[in-house]
Amino acid sequence: MSRNANRAAARTRRKSRRTSTLLSLAAVAVVITLLALEQVAVLYLISTVGVAALLTVVALADLRGAKRDTLQPAPADDSAAIGDRTLKTTTAVSAPSARAGRPRQRGR
Repeated sequence: MSRNANRAAARTRRKSRRTSTLLSLAAVAVVITLLALEQVAVLYLISTVGVAALLTVVALADLRGAKRDTLQPAPADDSAAIGDRTLKTTTAVSAPSARAGRPRQRGR
């Protein structure tokens, strides 16, 4: 049964890829035809509608992929303190160096 499901999924992917390729080629052919016929006004219109559609998709997309937790407070913004050099720096744990496994040598 799974073998048939895999074949059906492969057929669907192939058909989807073929459709996407044909649509892309048709769009390129339309643009080339409009360029050859010097229909700049139509190209401007198509590009404006395309950019508006793209901006709408980006505006409505859930880029984060998760619901925002409203109970959690927003993180503090210390960008002004960093710019003024008034931010208290905390000591960060550094990565172990190459000498970490060797014993220390005593000073002379």
